Amino acid sequence: MKKLALFAVLAGGLAFGQSKKVVASEANWWGYKIAKTEASSHNGTVNVKSGNIVMKGNQVAGGTFVLDMTSINTTDLTGEYQTKLNNHLKNGDFFEVDKFPEATYTITSVKKNNDKIYNYIVNGNLTVKGKTNPVSFPAKIAYSKGVVSLVSKKFSFDRQKFDVAYKSTAQDVFIKDDVDMLVKVTAK
Repeated sequence: MKKLALFAVLAGGLAFGQSKKVVASEANWWGYKIAKTEASSHNGTVNVKSGNIVMKGNQVAGGTFVLDMTSINTTDLTGEYQTKLNNHLKNGDFFEVDKFPEATYTITSVKKNNDKIYNYIVNGNLTVKGKTNPVSFPAKIAYSKGVVSLVSKKFSFDRQKFDVAYKSTAQDVFIKDDVDMLVKVTAK
């Protein structure tokens, strides 16, 4: 009976693929403010808390990444202004990190792409503030000697679909709905 159970576990692992643990990552973001006479932006980082990429043979078949929203950090400002914006992004006006300390991205499929550099389209579900929506992006994916690397092209998602909205409606109209992201992940 134990041999049968072990065989079932091994067969299941082969059928579903091999999981590679994320060992290095970088997640960058850009948010844009629209004024009547000018457009400005802020950019920064958010830490990948954990993650894995599931391989089926030499192809990415799935994966999950957990973002530590408490680590959101503005990198285009310093000092007092950086602290103020970081706190503003973390509070109830935007990400509410006290209630929603993590965001997740789960890969649902990966398809070949005709682009010479970004050779795949990664499809998945992004969950932010308890709301889940599909988000896809082009990525350069390479696999060699047990190590997989995934580097996205800069892509956008609509923050409004995740209720990431400045609670002052008058102020929210001056912020673009699209947030840009660029993600780099290495797993082995």
